[in-house]
Amino acid sequence: MRITHDKIPDHQNALTKEWIVTNGIGGYASSTVIGTNTRRYHGLLVAALNPPTERKLMVCKVEETILCNHIETMLSTNQYLDAVYPEGYYHIKGFTRVPLPTTLFRAGEAELSKTIFMVYNSNTTVVEYTNASSISFRLRLNPLYAVRDYHALLHEEHDYQYLVKDNGNNHAIYAYAGAQPLYFKHTKGTFIAQPHWNKNILYSIEKQRGQDFLEDIYSTGSVEYDLKPGETMHVIFSLDPDKLQEDPKELKHKEIERLKSLVPPEIHNEFLADLLITADQFIVHRKSTQNYSIIAGYHWFTDWGRDSMIALRGLCIATGRQKEARSVIITFLNVLNQGIIPNRFADYETDEPEYHTMDATLWLFIAVYEYDRAFKDTHFLNMVHDKLTEIIHHHVIGTKHNIHVTDKGFLCGGTHGLPLSWMDARINDYVFTPRMGCPVEINALWYNALKIHSYIFTRLGFKPNETVKAIAYKIENNFEDSFWNNEGYLNDLVTEDGTIDNAIRPNQIYAVSLPYSLLPVQKEKLVVDKVNQYLLTDYGLRTLDPNHPQFKAEYSGDVWLRDAAYHQGTVWPFLMPEYFTAYLKVHNYSNRAKRDVEENLRLIKDHFYHDECLHGISEVFDGLNPRSGKGCMNQAWSVSNLILLIIKADLEI
Repeated sequence: MRITHDKIPDHQNALTKEWIVTNGIGGYASSTVIGTNTRRYHGLLVAALNPPTERKLMVCKVEETILCNHIETMLSTNQYLDAVYPEGYYHIKGFTRVPLPTTLFRAGEAELSKTIFMVYNSNTTVVEYTNASSISFRLRLNPLYAVRDYHALLHEEHDYQYLVKDNGNNHAIYAYAGAQPLYFKHTKGTFIAQPHWNKNILYSIEKQRGQDFLEDIYSTGSVEYDLKPGETMHVIFSLDPDKLQEDPKELKHKEIERLKSLVPPEIHNEFLADLLITADQFIVHRKSTQNYSIIAGYHWFTDWGRDSMIALRGLCIATGRQKEARSVIITFLNVLNQGIIPNRFADYETDEPEYHTMDATLWLFIAVYEYDRAFKDTHFLNMVHDKLTEIIHHHVIGTKHNIHVTDKGFLCGGTHGLPLSWMDARINDYVFTPRMGCPVEINALWYNALKIHSYIFTRLGFKPNETVKAIAYKIENNFEDSFWNNEGYLNDLVTEDGTIDNAIRPNQIYAVSLPYSLLPVQKEKLVVDKVNQYLLTDYGLRTLDPNHPQFKAEYSGDVWLRDAAYHQGTVWPFLMPEYFTAYLKVHNYSNRAKRDVEENLRLIKDHFYHDECLHGISEVFDGLNPRSGKGCMNQAWSVSNLILLIIKADLEI
């Protein structure tokens, strides 16, 4: 992605375009293309102290100033309540996202190139500055710090002192007594101490989301250096003092080569190649299990069971990353609790994982099935089949949150105040989309889990479990009678007493798209047609029929309003590839059907390159007129499912 400016950039439009780079352990650097932080989560160094969690924002940004021909030009841009100052965006000539975020500034005859990257597997960010002009100029760099939990905000009245210990060009900064040191190095120039607070920085997206939006951030002083034409200098921020001793040019070379290596040489589809590089941002190392895990999305999500199992298929399995795929599955199997994998690993080591889910564990079966189909790893199946049997056993005898098997073989569950499906928005004990009973996608997944269990036993030369076979047989005999709506679609939910929720929702598409179907082809086509008619948009599937009285047209406002709309019409991109998988299936993967899918993916491709997170896909869009990405700025399963669809269907887009 390249943005060039022949005139002054549109400030408001530029604020909507973000970038992110990551370090493989949950840390990241992220901002907008003009360097204005619009979220509390934006920063140059957000470190994961207990990978991939316990994230702290250490460095907010660096403000740059050029002094040339007796003229001082400030290149930074900050928002305040009543002003934008400085207005450095006036001097941005261009921004390039690949291979690394790079901004080109012009101030008179002076041009400055700024590139940002992280060191893989280290809480270290490097900023490279190069004089791209034919004249010398003085460069002044003013780092701004916060050192706080990345969910929180900092204010001057907090007991922060920012003690600086200097050792030449190396500095250790202690935000408060007993704080972990932050190391700062400038490869050239002189540090001039000038401690001060920069007060009331405004984060515009936080304001839009109904959150606290003002913060005070701190400067310990600035670095100045006379930069000659073609000359480069670096600043390094790290929690690892050893990284300050490494050559930043070599670190940059290693990172660029690492990114190139993420794309197999046989892939010539540029969009797919870029998706694979983005996919790597979600694959992280989890310290507590010494295995890989998957971050559900940036900026604020950690590793969630449901998201990990769904995203694993496109991030790792379809892309041939067997080691990571195997490791992620083991990460979650090793923390089973009464046959359930965690819905979420907590942000802090002292907190226990949460097990509030009916479907995450069932998605694990899908991941294991696709893993085996991709890698034919019998040794792995031998490792995990006992735990898979344990999962089935606990569900059959009944497990947490009233999850149990009904007389018809369906999986049923739920307790008041605790949502268990993916439609899980709640505030305190109020659940916006309760779905207590037998949700349609849960039972499509449950049936697939049973069939996959028998498949694995057969693969290993064992006789399939008779109880498992019997439950699957019950579901086959009862599913259509219980879930089919005579209007030509699947009801969203049934209860044990026969109550039906006949809302038209996207969850029914899984009965068609998953490996083992429960419907005849004629009814599969009707489901696909109904989803197409009421739910399909250019950016994903709506979560509710727009004609439904509870439909919410916009995902906006404060937390309550957003959560109320989250699954009541809001569009989710991760569902669109699932729909197109079903569409291709019922059209026998014909060339015409593939061309239709490719054409329908044009706008989501354009979103990936040009809107919101550059080289990312947003979590959600508005339900009625989707256009701007909302929610999490880069979501794992949004990226993953698109990769999976392109690879499996061999799409050319």
